[in-house]
Order: sequence, then C-alpha cells, then structure tokens
Amino acid sequence: MKLESYVKGHWTAGSELIEVRSAVTGDVVAEATSGGLDLREALAYARNVGGKNLRKLTFHQRADLLKKLAQYITERKDQLYKLSFQAGATRTDNLIDVDGGIGTLFVYAGKGRRELPNSTFLMDGAVEQLGKTGTFAGQHIVTSLQGTAVHINAFNFPCWGMLEKLAPALLGGVPVITKPATVTSYVAHALARMIAESGILPEGAFQFIVGSTGDLFDHLTCQDVVSFTGSASTSEKLQRHPVIAKEAVRFIAERDSLNAAILAPDAAPGSPEFDLFIKEVAKEMTVKAGQKCTAIRRAFAPKAHVEAVIEALRDQLDKVVIGNPELENVRMGPVVGLDQRRDVLAHVKTLRTEAQLVAGDPENFDVQGADVLRGAFIPPLLLHCADPVHAAHVYSVEAFGPVSTVMGYGDLDEAIALTNRGGGSLVASVYTHDPKVASNLVFGVSSFHGRLVMIDRDCAREQTGHGSPMPQMVHGGPGRAGGGEELGGVRSVHHYMQRTALQGSPAMLTGITGSWTKNAPIVEKDRHPFRYHFEDLDIGQTFHSKERTITLDDIEHFANFTGDTFYAHMDEEATKGHPFFPGRVAHGYLLLSFAAGLFVDPDPGPVLANYGLDSLRFTKPIQPGETIKVRLTAKDKSPRNKQYGEVRWDVEILTDKGESAATYELLTMNAVRPQA
Repeated sequence: MKLESYVKGHWTAGSELIEVRSAVTGDVVAEATSGGLDLREALAYARNVGGKNLRKLTFHQRADLLKKLAQYITERKDQLYKLSFQAGATRTDNLIDVDGGIGTLFVYAGKGRRELPNSTFLMDGAVEQLGKTGTFAGQHIVTSLQGTAVHINAFNFPCWGMLEKLAPALLGGVPVITKPATVTSYVAHALARMIAESGILPEGAFQFIVGSTGDLFDHLTCQDVVSFTGSASTSEKLQRHPVIAKEAVRFIAERDSLNAAILAPDAAPGSPEFDLFIKEVAKEMTVKAGQKCTAIRRAFAPKAHVEAVIEALRDQLDKVVIGNPELENVRMGPVVGLDQRRDVLAHVKTLRTEAQLVAGDPENFDVQGADVLRGAFIPPLLLHCADPVHAAHVYSVEAFGPVSTVMGYGDLDEAIALTNRGGGSLVASVYTHDPKVASNLVFGVSSFHGRLVMIDRDCAREQTGHGSPMPQMVHGGPGRAGGGEELGGVRSVHHYMQRTALQGSPAMLTGITGSWTKNAPIVEKDRHPFRYHFEDLDIGQTFHSKERTITLDDIEHFANFTGDTFYAHMDEEATKGHPFFPGRVAHGYLLLSFAAGLFVDPDPGPVLANYGLDSLRFTKPIQPGETIKVRLTAKDKSPRNKQYGEVRWDVEILTDKGESAATYELLTMNAVRPQA
C-alpha cells in the first residue's frame, strides 16, 4: 500500500519512502511517501478556494455536510476496522476510534442545526447601549477566520483524532489540512480517501499530508489555526516556532497527561463504587493497550484500601487475553510499534526506581495468535508507589502503554495535593457515593483538570467511562495537558472564528447584522405583519396594538380560572410594605395573554405556529385600572426549509404613559410564499 498526500484536489506521491510496519507481525504494511510538496501553495489553495466555498454556506448547510459525511463513512467503516487490526486495535478499540469519530460528526451536525442560526455568522450577546440617548450602541459578532486549520494528529486514534478536529473546523467555516502520525497513517489514509472520494465537501475544504510537515509552519498567518495532539515535547517545539509567535497563530494543544482516578474513603471494598473503580482502572490500562491520552496513570486510594485495590486489580488483569486483535477472545492487542514498546518499557524502568511492580511481567507473558518476538506486545503492568509524598517520577513520567501506578493517601487534603502534582490533566475520575466528599474533591482539583467524572452506583449503567471524551464536553486541560480545548460542543467551533465588537448607530448595526436593534428605524405598513410570508416580511416591520385596561375582575377571573391565587394578586393587605408591589397587581402571565390578544392576527395565514419565547422580563407591575398596549417588531429571520422559516419578534408591553411593563422575544414559524 503506497500512501500519498491529497493536496489541491489531487493525490500526490512524495519524494521519500517511509516503511510503516504492522504492530502485530512487524511486517511492512505500507509505504508512506513524504516530502516534495509545495505547502505554501496548499495553504493558499485552502484559503482562497476552500475557505471561500465554506464561508458561502450557512451553519445549517455546513452541518448537513457533516451529517452526509458521517453517513458515507458509516457505510464503509468495515474497511477501517480491517486496517486498524494491523495497528493493534481490537474490535472494542475500533468502536472508540472509528465509530467514535463518526459519532462526533453526527453530534456536530445536530448541534449545528439546533444551536446555531441558519446564517454565516453569529451574534454574541445582547446589544450594549453605549450612549445616553440610545443613538450609539455596540454588538459583538463572531465570523469565520479566513485561514486554514492545520491539524496534527496522534498515532493512537487515526480516525477519531482526524474527525473530532475536522467537525468543529468545517462547521466554523474553515478549511482543513490534516496530518496523521506516520506509524498509523495507513488507517488515516483510508479515511482521507473516503472523504475525498465522497465528493461531499466543497472544493478545497479538505487536504491530507502524509509524513513530514516540511515548511508548512513557515507560511502560517494570523488567520490560521494549529490544533495539535501528541507529546508535550513535540507540542513545546511547535509552539516555539518563530512564525507561531510572530503571527500570534492560534495554537490548540491536547497532549499527554498523568490522569488520575480517586477512590474516596466511603468507597470501601464490597461497595459498588469500589467495584466500579477497579473495573475502570483495569479497562483504562487495557483499552488501546493503554495508549490513550486520557488513560488512568495514577490510581489513588485510601491507605487502608491499597492492598485490596492491588489484589482486585491483579485479579482483573490476570484475565486479560493478549494477542492478535483480530481474534474474538483477545482483549488487548500490541502497542502501536516496536519503537513505542521500547519507549514504554524505558519509562517503566524509570518508574520502578520509586515504585514496585505488583502485576505483570514484561519478560514473561503469553500471546495468542501472534509471535511475541515480532509484535509490539506488552502485558498490563501495575505498579505500587508506597511513598507518593516524596516520589517524583510518578508525577512527571508517562509510560504511554498498559501501565498504571497505585498510590495511597491519608485524608482528602492529601488526595487533592497528590492529584494536583500531575501539573494539569485532561481528566480525573472520582468514585464515591457521598456528594460532600465529591464536592470537596471537585473544588480541590478542578483548576488542574479539563474534565472530572463522578462515577457511582446511580450512573453506573449509563456513564461512558473515565477516558471517553464526549463531543458535547470539553476535551483538553490546563498545564501539562496543553491548555487547549479540542471539543466542547459549539464552544469548540469558536476556536476557528473571530469575535469582533461592532459599534455604531442602531440603524447601522441593524443594517449590518440583519437583526433589528432597539432605537433603529421601524417599518410600518397597512397590513398586519402576520399577513406577510417569510421572505416578504421586512426586518423592523412593526405593529402597534390598541390599548386595553386591566380591571380587578380580570385579575380575579384569571386567578380563579388558572388556580394562581398568589397573595400579590388577591390580597391588598398582604402587599403592604412589599419591596416590589404597590398593592394588588396583575399576573405576569395575564399580561402575556392579553398582549397576545392585542397583537395576534386571528385569520389563517403565513404564521404557522408560535413555538416559544425567549428573554422574558417583567419590568413594571401593573395595577387594576392601568392600561397596556403592545409594540411588535420583526427582529430577525432564519430560513429553515423550503416550506417555512423562523421569525424572531421583539415584543414590548407598554403602559399608556409609555412605561415598559414587560419585554420578550417571540418565536414564530412563517410560511414561505408558495411557488407559482
């Protein structure tokens, strides 16, 4: 298998050949062709072709592309499974890598549809009035960067690593140049071919580089983003690149960290939480042969439970079948290659200077369906550090394989201090059924962690585990973990966008953003705005209602009819001295109901449904005898499909004296004009 790069819409062989070997047999499975590419031109192609094509699309259209891509890969994922076996991945490992990556595409497709507008930019926050009279205001917007997302991926998840970066970048409107780790590049190459051959993404939106990055970093600009996953040493080297510093290139790092699992004092042997702790530590040691940036490297337990923890883990690990991952009964395959095996064992040797090996023997273990001398096999290795307070290597050396160290602590303060000595981690998990203990641990260690998982009997059946990053939640962490975030729902899309403050008159802000701003001009027409189809309705189109006086009978009837007999509506005496109410007042929901009666046009027409309201505030209590009226203004519009679109209305309930009694935003679905 000869691996080529996909640059400027074509597959191109590099000038150098690099042999890539199977983790199982040691045989050559692919030849990566590296170098010889004009990467300045690749970046220019991404910016000038891919970026322009993506920025023409709305968030909803980009989300649709992600969904189609996920469906396309799903139909072909067995090809990726088959190749991944050579990288040492079991079928369970592939569920995380292949299916996990596809699932991330689906999640971002759904979030793009549900949580982002059907537009090419975002409005961020409310309009800020910057002048006394309301003629000068400010509004933040978020727009796509006009650069390229350069993704440097790690060897352990060649599919998920590529797709979890790809999804938020494309949703944010930024084209991608992705580079896999060479040792598993044959799996990533197959996935890249699927993406290219699908024809789903716009031209220039996706490029793929095998082997060296060459002079790629020399041509970056302030509009580009680098997202890196890998070792701390490589991350530090890349971050020190002079162009990264000079151009202030955004750099998102997600790198190895010494993640922890904490068994709380209440989780004694025999408790569900103790069993969950043992199961999770053993799983994190063996899934992907421990080659996970989120794997549990330090397992903390109360000193009184350390021996029980070691014994239980030893029993679990003794049952692990190691061997050829294609075999159904094999639970753990090899690490990714012989170089990685040597690296892991060298780190274990260092750890053994302050910790004792209590389970597993790297010199003597059984392997099924493979040659232990040719493959990169290592058994699960459990260590015990008896003096964690004075140890050092267990907080700085990561053996990136099936290795973990058990350590005892005295009290919760010591558990917190020892956990934080990891210097910043992607994730820690806490095993307790006591919310007070969990609270102490969470607020003691949270500033050092990107994610904390509380696992107990109540969530045991549904929890996704210590080491499973979910696309809805932050994946990243402070300090040693890199300080970046690769995931985190829509928040991660913002890494590929620029927040900009717009300042000007309300009319100017409305004209730029397409969203009506208070004090901007309004449009008044002869017909009620509810009589206009979606595309015919003008932003700023306004309806002023007639007036209605609120009576005491109205208030009492509403109270008795709804059952809301709160004293402020029914008892004049009870409101004396009240900090808010001058006497009996109308229900807030009565005002909303009467407001609807004042502005709704009752006849069938373009307004199909009212499906909610946002930002409701009651700003002035209304007493019996006061009169209200309503201003209804079309604030903004967002197309949904060929049949209808969403209209957001700015609604204000006013007294006859012009005082504001309530404000809110009404959401309706309006029909598109029927085509002739």
